[in-house]
This record gives sequence, C-alpha cells and structure tokens, in this order.
Amino acid sequence: MDLHTHSQTLSSPSLPTKCLTKCLNQHKNPKYVLITAAKKKGDAPSSQGIQKSSEKHLSHILRAEAAIEAIERKANFATVKSTRFSPKLLLEALDNAVRYKRWESALKIFDLLRNQHWYEPRCQTYTKLLVMLGKCRQPMKASLLFELMLQDGLKPTIDVYTALVSAYGYSGLLDKALEIIDGMKLIPDCKPDVYTYSILINCCTKLRRFDMIKHILADMSYSGIECSIVTYNTIIDGYGKAGLFELMESVLTDMLEQGTCLPDVFTFNSVIGAYGNLKMIIEMEKWFEEFLLMGIQPNVMTFNILIKSYGNAGLYDKMESVMEYMNKRFIPPTVVTFNIIIETFKRAGNIKRMEEFFLDMKHRGMKPNAVTFCSLVSGYGKAGHMQKIDSIMRQIDNSDVTLDTTFFNSVISAYGQAGDMKRMGEMLSAMRDRNCEPDGITFATMIHAYKAMGMVEAAQSLENEISMTDHNPGTRLLEG
Repeated sequence: MDLHTHSQTLSSPSLPTKCLTKCLNQHKNPKYVLITAAKKKGDAPSSQGIQKSSEKHLSHILRAEAAIEAIERKANFATVKSTRFSPKLLLEALDNAVRYKRWESALKIFDLLRNQHWYEPRCQTYTKLLVMLGKCRQPMKASLLFELMLQDGLKPTIDVYTALVSAYGYSGLLDKALEIIDGMKLIPDCKPDVYTYSILINCCTKLRRFDMIKHILADMSYSGIECSIVTYNTIIDGYGKAGLFELMESVLTDMLEQGTCLPDVFTFNSVIGAYGNLKMIIEMEKWFEEFLLMGIQPNVMTFNILIKSYGNAGLYDKMESVMEYMNKRFIPPTVVTFNIIIETFKRAGNIKRMEEFFLDMKHRGMKPNAVTFCSLVSGYGKAGHMQKIDSIMRQIDNSDVTLDTTFFNSVISAYGQAGDMKRMGEMLSAMRDRNCEPDGITFATMIHAYKAMGMVEAAQSLENEISMTDHNPGTRLLEG
C-alpha cells in the first residue's frame, strides 16, 4: 500500500601565521568583506554534539538501565499481558530505551504500553521510535512500526514521514526514501519540507551518493522550497569530508550570493576542518581568515580543529600557540581539546609533553575520560613504561570513569606487547565484568600475543571462542 493510498484510507601568544594573527587581533568588531549587507550573528553553541554523560550522570544511566531491564523482563515472561502498569513507569522506561538506542527493549516496552487500558496512540511516540530505529539502522522494523501506527487509526504527520525517510535513507535504502517523499507530495497536509529534504541530503552525503544531491536540490527548487542554513551546512560538510573542495567552495559561494542564509560557525568549522583533515594547512588558514572577515567568531570546536590539524601535520609549535592564544583570551579548553593534544604527542612518541598536558588537564579540574586514558595507555605501552600503565589502572579504579572496548583493547595490546600474559588475561576478565564486549580487535590482539609467546593452546582456545560466537551470535531480532 503506498502513501497516497494510506492517506485516502485515513481520510487524508598569538597564532603562528601572520595573517591569522592579524585577523584575530584586529577584527574584534569585524566588518563583512564577502557579505556587506548582513547582520552580525551571535555566537553559536560551542559544541555540535553533547559528550556522553557516562561520568556526570552515571547513576542516572544505571537507574535507567535497571528500569528498562525490569520492564523488559515483565514483557518477556508475563503469560498474560498486564494492563495495569503505571503510566509514569512505562513511559520513563520507553524514553530511556529510546535515548540509549536499545531498540529491541524499546519495541518490547512499546508493545506492553499499547496493551495498557489507559493507552492512547500518539504520533509523537511513533515519531520518536521511528527516529530511533533509523539511527539503529532498522528500516524494516520502522516499516512495520509505520503499519502499526496506521492500524492504531492515526493519520501520519510530516514528522512521521520524515522520520521514515531517515530510517530508510540512513540504512542505504535511498530509493525507498525517495518513494516516501514522492508519496508525501500527494498528501495535502504532509508535503515534504526543507527539513525532510535536508535529512535526505544528509543521507546522501553519509553514503557518498553525491550524484543525487543536484537532483534533490532541483526537486526542492521545483517545489518552491528554499535551502535553509542546515541544508547548506549539510552539503558543505559532506563535500568537505569527501575532499570535493571545488564543489564545497561552489556551494559556499552560492550561499553567499543568495544572501538568504549566511554562513555560521558550523559552516566555518566544516570548511576549515575539511582542509585541516587533509593537512592542507595554507588553505585552512586562508579560510579561517575569510570567515573572521565575514564576522563569524570561532568557538572552542574551531580551535580544536586547528589544534588537531596542526598536530596531524607535525606543526607542534603552531598547535601549542593556539592553546596559548585560547588561554590569553580566556577561552577555556575542553576535555576534547586536551584529548586531542595528548593523542597528538602520544603518536609523536613525546611522552614528556603528553604527561605535561595530562597534568595541566587535571590541575584545571577536568576529569579525564576513557579517550584520555586510552591515549595514555597506548603511549606508555609503546614506550615500554608498563609501571605507568599500572598507575593509570589504579587511577581508573578510584574514579567513576566509564570504560569502553577501545580502552580495554589498548590495555590488552600494551600488556600483550610486553609479554605479560597474566595481566592481559586479567584485563579481558575486567572488560567483561564492566559489560564491555570483546570485539575482533580484542581477540586478534590476544591471539597474536599468545602465538608470539609460543602459547599455542591459549591461542587455539580463543580462536575456538570466536568460531562459536560467529555461529551463535546471540543477536535477538524481534518478530515482525
């Protein structure tokens, strides 16, 4: 049944570069050079993404996990679906399952929710679930959920259809996503808007289907829909990450000439980040200068991009100059800033500078996270400073930091290279105790270490475990 049929059924010091320094020092109240008639914008949020709350809100996460599991157990083992659950209990468990992308749990809880005597179908609930399923790459489950929504007698909104577009698009089913959009055009109250198209364009950039962007923009133009700042930034960021600099600059030029959506700090960061990632330092600095002349002020993420780019290019003096500039201008660095610097010096084998910035980080009252410790462990391991890895592990034991698989892989690799098989095995046990699932890298690292030490039986035992996991992955899919 297509969307149109559905609709009918439902009744419708200073920075090191001279020019860069000059711009930063002289343009406290900059005038636009490339944009002469635009109003100066306020600072945008200093971060495009919120860091994981694993440390700050650990107790909340644990309570949420417990609530999800408690409800899920009742959903699994109740011979007769209970209709007397507390609305607050169920809705909070559902929200938490969605927030942490536990899609199987979310669908089970939602099934229980639908059986409650007080349940009333709402488009907002379906939209939230569809968005989650899109992020979890579960397009078929999203399709079934959409059918369930129709069975509940709800008329899908534009947000519902847009969420369905994202569910198909991010899973690589662009043809299906386009079908949804074509179907939306036939429904008077649900015609695709700029947000719908922006989602589709973002899917195309993630999948490197840049050939489709021109056609999507033409379709938008034909429908009388103008690009928003989000649309422009999505395209610019996509082209930049793919190294398509001519196309990126062409879109930026169109953006400036149109004048309806002026570049912001996200545009700024996407462009300089694109050049910086490929160590095109001259171009990065040129565009840094240009954006300042447009009146767009850098944020912490901008400086993080500069630091990372200079570090990757081996320009450590420039990297530290950016940090000094931030200190002098009272622009506080973040944990991400220090993680970038610590990782940079780790790769360079400069353990002394790595440690200095780690101490600076702690003196500022910043809590190291799993990324910080992963860099330190890796650096110490390569330098053969195993006693310092033991010290790091003691610090972690006395903290509330949430460790991940990547961190444990670094520790296991370090002990494996040092030939400390006992500690390597202990780390695998500790990993499982902390609910961090070993991955292919974990096992490959351990097998290599065992073989290097002539421990053939131990290596074979792990290889057998991998084989068993491959044949019985334990992945549980909900029945449609």
